[in-house]
Amino acid sequence: MKEVQFIKNNSERWREVELFLSKKTSIHDPDKLAELFIQLTDDLSYSKTFYPQSKTTQYLNSLTSKLHQSVYKNKKEKRSRIISFWKYELPEIFFARRKELLISFVVFFIAIVIGVVSSEGDTGFVRLILGDSYVNMTQENIKNDDPLAVYKQMNGVDMFMGITFNNIRVSFYAFMAGLLLSVGTILLLLYNGIMLGTFHHLFYTQDLLFKSLSIVWIHGTLEISSIIIAGAAGLVLGNSILFPKTYSRRQSFLISAKDGVKIIIGLIPLFIVAGFLESFVTRFTQMPIFINLTIILSSLSFIIWYVIIYPFKLSRREKNESTEN
Repeated sequence: MKEVQFIKNNSERWREVELFLSKKTSIHDPDKLAELFIQLTDDLSYSKTFYPQSKTTQYLNSLTSKLHQSVYKNKKEKRSRIISFWKYELPEIFFARRKELLISFVVFFIAIVIGVVSSEGDTGFVRLILGDSYVNMTQENIKNDDPLAVYKQMNGVDMFMGITFNNIRVSFYAFMAGLLLSVGTILLLLYNGIMLGTFHHLFYTQDLLFKSLSIVWIHGTLEISSIIIAGAAGLVLGNSILFPKTYSRRQSFLISAKDGVKIIIGLIPLFIVAGFLESFVTRFTQMPIFINLTIILSSLSFIIWYVIIYPFKLSRREKNESTEN
């Protein structure tokens, strides 16, 4: 690679390091800072090998030395690691990986449509997807004027433990399926979306669509949103192998794997809350509708704010601070 091209490919990252060292910008994520340091040392090593007498090598040597000193000088200042994770690290990852989040949402939405259309066109499709036993049980509950009695069958505590563990397991599978070059994650999103569309179509055929939406989405808003976000984590992992950009595939994979793991960790509280709602709140199928809608809209508002609005504002604020300085 020619030196000019080498500089062009990496100058933006070097500029980020310069801004950090000059205190014109801040890096809240210590892992990101460590990644910058590793990438910078790789750049220095490359430059020493191919341009040993170049001013670029001298510049990188100086920059790497300053960053090393800064990293170790500030190492003991990370007192609020947990607060920093929720306030800065995770939202910054959501913003950086917004493309994967959008793709995951679109795939899941298309899958819901497939489930609805397929159920409308083939009366046997619902039994193929949901199983005969579940469909028969639901039809029996509808006859007994309690269509969603399935949520009342288990002890609340046992249900909470089982559902929460299962949801966390599914999110982990969605993430790890990204190792199959994102195809595994897409298939998992398609399966869950088709199942959701088929489920609601079953109630639609019984004139109970609004009833199912207003009850199931008490917990489903957080649960389904989390599955979509977990799908995005899987796409991040898979795309790191397919599209490493200016990194080596190994570097790209390691960086993306860290982001994906952080996303999955960040989903755990959401799955806990969703499990609690499904086990202890959704079972009250005769609650006043305004309570149902309040829970659903509050959950949806939180997801939109924390995953979309807040990360965008945080990024814009940091960009403005960098420009002003």
